[in-house]
Amino acid sequence: MIGWDASYKVSLDRPTALGWLLVFVRLIPCVLTIAFLMIPLVILRFLGQWRMGQRVVRLACWICLKIVGLSVTSTGKPMQHAGVVVANHSSWLDILTLNVSQRVYFVAKSEVRSWPAIGIMARVVGTVFIRRKREDAKVQHDLFLDHAKQGHKLLFFPEGTSTDGCRVLPFRSSLFQAFFASDLVHLMWVQPVTVRYDAPRGKPAGFYGWWGDMEMFEHIAHVLSQPRQGCVEVIFHAPLKFEDFADRKALAQTTYRIVADGLPD
Repeated sequence: MIGWDASYKVSLDRPTALGWLLVFVRLIPCVLTIAFLMIPLVILRFLGQWRMGQRVVRLACWICLKIVGLSVTSTGKPMQHAGVVVANHSSWLDILTLNVSQRVYFVAKSEVRSWPAIGIMARVVGTVFIRRKREDAKVQHDLFLDHAKQGHKLLFFPEGTSTDGCRVLPFRSSLFQAFFASDLVHLMWVQPVTVRYDAPRGKPAGFYGWWGDMEMFEHIAHVLSQPRQGCVEVIFHAPLKFEDFADRKALAQTTYRIVADGLPD
């Protein structure tokens, strides 16, 4: 993982012999759960049963979080409108926690498709992959419009990278632009969501953050080797209408402030 960096560093735990046992006791059932549920998911998607498919995704994520031992609570309610969900980004764990909390489709840059482990997980949960290039603007617009007409919610991380989970970086406005198209703006709502991780007792506040030059498997082992996990709270803020904002920058700044205010001082 190469992304946000800062002077504050979290030293990843090196698993003990017992820790490594916990890693494999948790990791193997998670992998088997995803592999087993992938079959009905692929069939449902082939038949066009997207809503049923997302129920399978939520079930798989719920089982994996139970295996890991990370409890999830939520405050507020997911919006019922078609539109966009924007959240702060701390870790690969966000894929699990945000899928368990609501029915949503992630939006990610196309490079994520080829990432080890994360790429597989992203494809399984129905992630919408896009290339942020000018020549792909029309394709991207048509893709978003199709999802909107089906009443889907698309989720992306406007920070553009993950952090230690203790702060929110300013939101980039570029992804908001596509939704201001004349045939989309009147259909779209946006719901800011704050994801708050509480570290296991005795661990640094940024324990669950995956960022900088942390290796993927190293971070997975760091998390799964803990005998007792912390918890995560997903806070759903009030939805906003796209058409109530003058432009993408105004919307990005407003949603950023709302999401950031959901974290502890």
